[in-house]
Amino acid sequence: MASMRIALCLGVYMSAWIITVADEHAPQAENVRWVSLDFKTVLMWTTPSTNMFTVQYSWDNSEKWIKSPNCIQTEETECDLTTDLEPLDRTYTAQIQTEPTDYDNGDNDLPHTYSPPFNPYGQSEISAANFNVEVVEEGKVRVNIEDPLTSFHKYGRQLTIRDILKGDLQYKISYYKSGNTGKRDIIFKSNKGEVSGLDADQSYCFMVAAFIPSRDKLHQQGAWSIQQCTPRHKNVFQELSIGALVGGLFILLLILIVIITVTVVCCRRRNRASQMYQSSTVV
Repeated sequence: MASMRIALCLGVYMSAWIITVADEHAPQAENVRWVSLDFKTVLMWTTPSTNMFTVQYSWDNSEKWIKSPNCIQTEETECDLTTDLEPLDRTYTAQIQTEPTDYDNGDNDLPHTYSPPFNPYGQSEISAANFNVEVVEEGKVRVNIEDPLTSFHKYGRQLTIRDILKGDLQYKISYYKSGNTGKRDIIFKSNKGEVSGLDADQSYCFMVAAFIPSRDKLHQQGAWSIQQCTPRHKNVFQELSIGALVGGLFILLLILIVIITVTVVCCRRRNRASQMYQSSTVV
């Protein structure tokens, strides 16, 4: 009995020692987060020491875990899961399994760190779109928007965010009169749209951002683009340079002097002729 108690105590001690060693040599991944832009999705984390990591993922609360082929026993602290997370409208969860190089007690003893759930279709950030503004007529402009590209390809063509979001993609246009702080927002359902009712002699500045109303408010709007401004249309007097104005005034002054001089000379001659006529009449 005594020997059995000793063996039992030794077994418990060894089990506790193994767990302690596993905890010491297999620290979990920390600060697990998703970084996703235009549907390119990367899982990132930190680690207090150099270890090997294997990333697995699952979706919609499924108990089936799939290893990412590009992230098996890797020393990197990030894993590109872009091509793994399809279809994009599922909600995925990832787990990071730590595999120290000096530890070999089976997968069940290895620590796992779970990611928060992530839905690429509803949560991937959208980058700023390129666009241009062209004047259609007085008081009206047309805004042309270029859809940002994704990292997906199909039939040899790189897909845009519209290829993925389709009818859910809209664009928010924010514009204001140059020198004025008041802004107006309008929504385009396509890549082109016209803005009318603008003051003809004023410059307007525009910015655009992707807008996805089907998402939650936190992820509805993409990044704002760099603003672009229309040129200011000046009237005739505004377009004249200072030199031209001075030159014009000088010419007008010369004409005025000539007119005054001619008038004075004519008046003097008329007065003189009148005086001579009166003198001859008296004689």
